Amino acid sequence: MKLTIPEKEVMGHGHLACQGCGAALSMRYALKSLGKNTVLSVPACCWSVIDGPFPHSAVNIPLFHTAFETAASTASGIKAGFEMQGKDVNVVAWAGDGGTYDIGIQALSGAAERNDDIIYVCYDNEAYMNTGVQRSSSTPWGAWTTTTPIKHPKDRPKKDIIGIMAAHRIPYLATASPAYPEDMIQKFIKAKDIKGTRFLLIISPCPPGWKSDPSNTIKLARLAVQTRIFPLIEVKNGQEWKLTKKVHKPKPVVEYLRLQGRFRHLTEDDIALIQKNVDENWEILSRKLL
Repeated sequence: MKLTIPEKEVMGHGHLACQGCGAALSMRYALKSLGKNTVLSVPACCWSVIDGPFPHSAVNIPLFHTAFETAASTASGIKAGFEMQGKDVNVVAWAGDGGTYDIGIQALSGAAERNDDIIYVCYDNEAYMNTGVQRSSSTPWGAWTTTTPIKHPKDRPKKDIIGIMAAHRIPYLATASPAYPEDMIQKFIKAKDIKGTRFLLIISPCPPGWKSDPSNTIKLARLAVQTRIFPLIEVKNGQEWKLTKKVHKPKPVVEYLRLQGRFRHLTEDDIALIQKNVDENWEILSRKLL
């Protein structure tokens, strides 16, 4: 049988991620795809801790720790430095949803508008997990966080970061899930060979923040796709939309929600509303697909 996942490991031992961390597995797959000719720009986020205490680093490649709002601008500067030296290096900004949807969106938008030659990856665990599970604009409607407690859950929908990035008409953007490693790896390999700003959004289950069993991380990452909550897509130049994983018979959203304590307070009416919103979002996406 032909192997579709590269055997060679770049990421090493000793990372400090929680059990079942989707972000740690996603980094492993990303580095398998990109190889050692890669430099990371990492702002304040879970991965700034996961990498380990100085001088140890779990990724085995150069990693620049930068300010919360500057993952993209730091990556742009690193890339410019390599270009001045005539070196072709994969420069990757690797940030959580807080540093992407919220605090870092201005630097990301600037890099995308200039079409800087970087890869920007957001591992989306849907809250500020590293600082205590606070609400972000990526947090889904109805979710518990420490700043949206059960009596006052989040009452706004998740920000459409894919729509925002597509509006910048960047050469390539995609969504990925660690439950579908072949799909994720192929997207990283494709992104590596494209010039300009590339954006990848990865669904990243977080057992402490989602109040889920660590053994269910892959199941949750798969259900996010199978329920059409998180479709796997590619978008080229902001205009060519393509589905990379077809779901002919979607599972009901309740199968995804019931595995997470952050949704335990939802009523049947709340779940029905989430299902309605997912169905409507799917119809909007379907009209864009090739």
